[in-house]
Amino acid sequence: MANIKEINKKINKLKNKGEIQKAIEYCQSVLIQEPSNPELNIRLGDLYMDWHLDVYQAKQYIDEAIVQYQKAMETLLDNGEAYYKIGFAFFHKGELDRALNYFEMALKNGANKAQTHFMIANCYKKKERYADALDEADKALKSTFLNTSRIHYLKHRLLRIAFFSDKNSKRKSLYELLMSYLTLPFDSEAKKDVIKKLKIFSIAKELYLAARSTRRRHYLDSVKYYSQAIDKMPGFTTLYCLLGDIYRILGKHEEAIIEYKMARWIDSLYLPAYVGLVQAYEEMGEYESAIETYKKFITIHPNNPVLHSQIANLYFMKGEHNKAVSHYESALLLNPAHEKAPEIAQTLGFLLQHFIENDEAAVLAFLSAYVLDTKNLEIYVGLGAAFYEKEDYINALKVYRRAIELQPTNAKIHCNLGFLLWGLGNLTEAISEYELSIKYQPDYAIAHNNLGVIYLDDLAQIQKASECFKNALEYDPNYALAHYNYARCLSIKGEKVEAAKYYRAALDINAITKEMDSNEIQDRLNSLFE
Repeated sequence: MANIKEINKKINKLKNKGEIQKAIEYCQSVLIQEPSNPELNIRLGDLYMDWHLDVYQAKQYIDEAIVQYQKAMETLLDNGEAYYKIGFAFFHKGELDRALNYFEMALKNGANKAQTHFMIANCYKKKERYADALDEADKALKSTFLNTSRIHYLKHRLLRIAFFSDKNSKRKSLYELLMSYLTLPFDSEAKKDVIKKLKIFSIAKELYLAARSTRRRHYLDSVKYYSQAIDKMPGFTTLYCLLGDIYRILGKHEEAIIEYKMARWIDSLYLPAYVGLVQAYEEMGEYESAIETYKKFITIHPNNPVLHSQIANLYFMKGEHNKAVSHYESALLLNPAHEKAPEIAQTLGFLLQHFIENDEAAVLAFLSAYVLDTKNLEIYVGLGAAFYEKEDYINALKVYRRAIELQPTNAKIHCNLGFLLWGLGNLTEAISEYELSIKYQPDYAIAHNNLGVIYLDDLAQIQKASECFKNALEYDPNYALAHYNYARCLSIKGEKVEAAKYYRAALDINAITKEMDSNEIQDRLNSLFE
């Protein structure tokens, strides 16, 4: 039997010189002479795995590694290390359930507990079972003393998931990060990981050229340089997201999705991969896929209010209003002090008012938005409208008058206040508010139209009403209601042919804008010549 120490010495010498292919060929030549030597099978499997994990090589040697480990197992049936190595290979192949089975057998057969529990934790991380991953990381820490840098760093990343729900989690996460630094000198595998990351300098040229091409909008060149960088360092997660972003700019969403999924596979906690993936799906109009991605995103940050508001937006766009309401409410409950909270509450109020038709709940949502941001005029508009729909006219008046105090020249607020006063029968003040609205925004067609209706229906001042409707149509020729109202004026004045023309215009426009009941317009038109 060949001297295994001498064989390993020669293999290590070739590896240290960077000649891993020659090391593999040498190990294969020895195995030809001793095909049933399990130690050589394991060593050859290790060489294939090293080559597979080399950041400068394409990932295409993992099956060869598994074959060698399985050959070794035929002899070493109770060898925990052999089970561990097969599990490690299946983990990198992406077959997580098979990897977990082998890791469990490795533990039963005396494999290194720390490294096995660490790899089980990584499997659970990829399966997005983060609580289980933390438990396994803790078991790994209990099984070793100083060789713990990678375990602490994994815990740091897993604990970051809980930042939004538990303030202590951030402190604990920072502690784990500090411990990963302090124990780095004692963890040989962690030092290898650091060295791999430092190899980013080997693609500095490609990164510079890609960034320069992107700034100049030479996106096809950007694709070329990022692809070259990935060929050199296929395990560098960020590269896939950068390439995905360029594909999205080019409108190549399918290609972008592949890159983002690759990044997410390499590191299931890498949030930019989720962000890019969702954006690609949204731009394609595939809202269901975007929602499913957000759901996974939320499992990583379950208490992030922005994520809940974003998935709510997608549900809103799909017309699933109750689900949208649920996620908007979650966003507000999780962090009412978040900078996006006023906007979220405002959107929730709009949804409740116009789609769920729950005026009570809409008022509460708008009130929340108002408390959070007392200077947002859009919130005042929504709150005032919600009070009006609830027939709480006194509070609606208070809201609009407070809004005018904040912004006296806001035409929309004056118009809304005019509508409210008109409904309350206070015509003088209503006319005054509409005139102020027109003063501050002369092309505000709605204000012209509403003022015209007061003159037509309440004061019977046909000439003034006609002027208002003509102004409304001048500023908005596609305003069906203004066409309809002007036709009414013309009909009263006896200009039936001209009135018919405007009723027909109202019908044509309303078929698109759906401003009013088309039957009402048709009835008016039919009655002109009876």
